[in-house]
Amino acid sequence: MAERQITGRHVLIGFVVFFGVIFATNGFMAYSALSTFPGLEVKNGYIASQTFNERKAAQEALGWTLTTDARDGRLSLRFTGADGQIVRPARVEASIGRATEDHEDISAKLSFTGQAFEAPMTLGEGRWILRLKAYADDGTLFQQRREIFTGQG
Repeated sequence: MAERQITGRHVLIGFVVFFGVIFATNGFMAYSALSTFPGLEVKNGYIASQTFNERKAAQEALGWTLTTDARDGRLSLRFTGADGQIVRPARVEASIGRATEDHEDISAKLSFTGQAFEAPMTLGEGRWILRLKAYADDGTLFQQRREIFTGQG
């Protein structure tokens, strides 16, 4: 039986295949990352930063606290004032989605129950991001971004 020897050609083929797999995998991962997450929180960060302190002070002056709950097929958002009483904002807008991709984003259709704003919503296991805008009667914006964890662990 003849002994097989590794030649320069075999080494070259091995290197080309090895690095080809690496480059193809990196290309696929980069494409997946860029195509599933827009990466934008605001359209122009500089413009948004110019009024940040004023918006923050106005929101803190409301004295509102937000409590969130997402289980049993319902998303619940409860607002309380500094005195601990239930607060009903004039308008509430909420969306929820995964942290790193936007194809599971959901706009919540909220209704007020007398105690909280609720929407039917079944979330899969894992980490979700709630993006909330609530407006006081005078138009003051209360805005928060909350992490919600569902499932085991």
